[in-house]
Amino acid sequence: MTITLTHPEWNQETSGLQVAKAFGDQIRGKNVLITGVSPESIGSSTAVAVASQNPSLLVLASRTQSKLDEVVKQIRDAYSDVKVKTVLLDLMSQEAVKKAAADVAKLTDSLDIIINNAGIMSPKKLWTAEGIEGQFGSNHIGHFLFTNLLMSQLLNAAKTNPPGATRVVNLTSLGHRLSPVRFHDYNFDGSPIPDEEKHPENLPPLFLKTLEGEGTYNGYIAYGQAKSANILYSIGLNSRLNKEGIVSYSVHPGSIWTGLSRDLDADGEAAIRNTSPFWKNQDQGSATTLVAALDPALNKPQGILLHDCQVIEAAPHATDPKIADRLWALSEKLVKREFKL
Repeated sequence: MTITLTHPEWNQETSGLQVAKAFGDQIRGKNVLITGVSPESIGSSTAVAVASQNPSLLVLASRTQSKLDEVVKQIRDAYSDVKVKTVLLDLMSQEAVKKAAADVAKLTDSLDIIINNAGIMSPKKLWTAEGIEGQFGSNHIGHFLFTNLLMSQLLNAAKTNPPGATRVVNLTSLGHRLSPVRFHDYNFDGSPIPDEEKHPENLPPLFLKTLEGEGTYNGYIAYGQAKSANILYSIGLNSRLNKEGIVSYSVHPGSIWTGLSRDLDADGEAAIRNTSPFWKNQDQGSATTLVAALDPALNKPQGILLHDCQVIEAAPHATDPKIADRLWALSEKLVKREFKL
């Protein structure tokens, strides 16, 4: 796959502020929503970079008001004329997600860009309010419900934007390679794997190892499942919305030490630190997200996953349209709502 973006020279050292400045025309006068915004995070760096180019409205959504307020102050100190609003969003509760979407709808009837940046990573088994495994429930199901409840705002923006300029960006990770979506046992309850999901030649070694102990929880496999779902959700959105002028991409932001890793034990932290020879700061960590959200070269759908400001290949289990449709159906079942897009 050879895809040339507007800036093929950009790489892991490119900053988010640099990307925002280069694509300032794609931000000015636009309404942008970012989830998972807290101080000293990829989300806050993404928000600051967007704010630097004078959007019409910047909506920041996260679960802690005091942290949102801190980021808003940072933005207003630097860019006093930018209109910034906040919405409380707890992705571990579908009722909270519904309220957050309703609150966004009160702020605007049009959203040009949604950046689903929020995410958790935990070696311990967590549960959403609805009893869904926490990493899958928060990282994917919560964003699936939130974004789909804001579909009318995206469609309104797409009516006046160039085709493909209205975007949904889902943050994922190269960790998606650890596991496909475990349709047989997404909650890690111990359900036996059916024959149709046994394809050892296509599955990651760590995932295969865990099949020997079905019913035991592995936080890294759970994380991999959720990150595969993030990519598959972008594929599902594209198959339903490209005709409306809306495009979705997934992004691996790179190796950045953030609050995402706050629940790791010492062994987990050591393992994560050994995964990359280059660790980005938060500004560099926001750059690929902003390329996915803004680069006009991506108005025409091409590829699905970006890393270090360029398009890369994702694992086969995260790019199959049939699997994406299966995930969409499961997601609708888990949120008890169908979305006719």
